[in-house]
Amino acid sequence: MHPPGADTVLIRHGDLNTKSNTVKRYMEGLLVENLEALLAERSIPGEVERRWNRPLVHTDPEAVEAATAAAADTFGVVSASPALTVSTEKARILEALEETAREHYDGGTFAVDARRSDKSLPYDSEDLAREAGTAIWETVEDEFEPEVDLDDPDLTFGVEVREDIAFVYLEQVDGPGGLPLGSQEPVVALVSGGIDSPVAAYEMMKRGSPVVPAYVDLGDYGGIDHEARAMETVRLLSEYAPTFDMQVYRIPGGETVDLLVDEMEQGRMLSLRRFFYRAAESLAERVDANGIVTGEAAGQKSSQTIRNLGVTSRATRLPIHRPLLSRDKQYIVAQAREIGTYTDSTMNAGCNRVTPDQVETNARLKPLLEAEPDDLLERAEEAATQAELVEP
Repeated sequence: MHPPGADTVLIRHGDLNTKSNTVKRYMEGLLVENLEALLAERSIPGEVERRWNRPLVHTDPEAVEAATAAAADTFGVVSASPALTVSTEKARILEALEETAREHYDGGTFAVDARRSDKSLPYDSEDLAREAGTAIWETVEDEFEPEVDLDDPDLTFGVEVREDIAFVYLEQVDGPGGLPLGSQEPVVALVSGGIDSPVAAYEMMKRGSPVVPAYVDLGDYGGIDHEARAMETVRLLSEYAPTFDMQVYRIPGGETVDLLVDEMEQGRMLSLRRFFYRAAESLAERVDANGIVTGEAAGQKSSQTIRNLGVTSRATRLPIHRPLLSRDKQYIVAQAREIGTYTDSTMNAGCNRVTPDQVETNARLKPLLEAEPDDLLERAEEAATQAELVEP
């Protein structure tokens, strides 16, 4: 919902404001570049204006909602509002609010949220909010009895007055927040056909890290459906990052999985994870990435107890980032739905068939090393050298 004639998207960011001016300027530049790429990828007309604290998208009234949605998908953006731009003259602002009220206010409670950044203007935020409330009231009072609710209104009229321009808006569409993509170093993202790993990759992207997706081919324990699910989630993630190449590295792992199933019972899943981590480390060296991201959450599976995570993590010298570590499954599922990567969780994933009847929840490193194949980590390094790029 937006004021009639809205042709601008007002963009707000959060964590960027905690940075030094030099870093903030750099990150705002990245945010603008990423937003321009999203607009172009979606064929949305719009010109991004880089303003200190408030980047703007100038677009056509017919495209303002689509441009707002693109802004709200841009990492680093806290919220975006489709807005009508007017002069800073109070009379013109009030006139725009009256027009907006006639178009959209048809009952219920309302409030005015007015902010003024230019202290030289002949009115302050309280004056503007008070007069705006009166103007809106008088505009609709012949149609129905308006009601003010400053705590939880049904409709909020927003006004933001900058040095040379004012914005009138009705909604703030939530963005992902975080930092602009590309402001941090890349990481290798271990992706599977499940729900958790793409959400974890998205969370790292939200903190500014481009991801290099890696899928371990489990051979007979994976299959076409398992791989297709992984590729589809990466394709969906790539829609948030049109300026970055998100081809998937497919790492062959079928022979090693067969070996683990044949030779190991207790601790098999832990050794398989160790294989994943070492392969990801080797791939990271190849693509100049600086860490590994997984969808693991503490205690969610037997292999993800805190002790087991500690044991498996020793397979790599790189940091393993686990953004979902403390998240409940319900949160992860909801996030997957929100970003569009949720798939049918009841579909069999091949790795489930690798799980032994007797699982290990309290592993020790020495017994695990004695039980697993001596060349497991060498196999992982070799598999990484054989990784092939696959278009998602």
